[in-house]
Amino acid sequence: MNIYDKTHELARELKSCPEVIELNKASKKVEGNEKSKKMLQDFRKLQIEAYNEQMQKGKLSEETEKKLQGLGAVISMNPDVGMYLQAEARFAVIWEDIMKILNEAIDVRAGL
Repeated sequence: MNIYDKTHELARELKSCPEVIELNKASKKVEGNEKSKKMLQDFRKLQIEAYNEQMQKGKLSEETEKKLQGLGAVISMNPDVGMYLQAEARFAVIWEDIMKILNEAIDVRAGL
């Protein structure tokens, strides 16, 4: 078996992983509802704004914190978006673990 065969094997395993299955289901629900889709897009934009503000100023402004809280409250009332974000977070943990294992295998060191 070569590296590409192993990569395809990993891809097949990921497809059958419960976290990926749940993320795909949640994604389809959000994609199928324009209101939910827009809400998620707005949340992503706000996340990017907050990240940039944090990087530039070292902290979030009160206004940005209020926006995040307000949007968070709205999202909590939309079960499809909430489920998507939870499923995404669970998958992110797995993906980070996979990347850590791969980076260790090829001896990649951050900050060099």
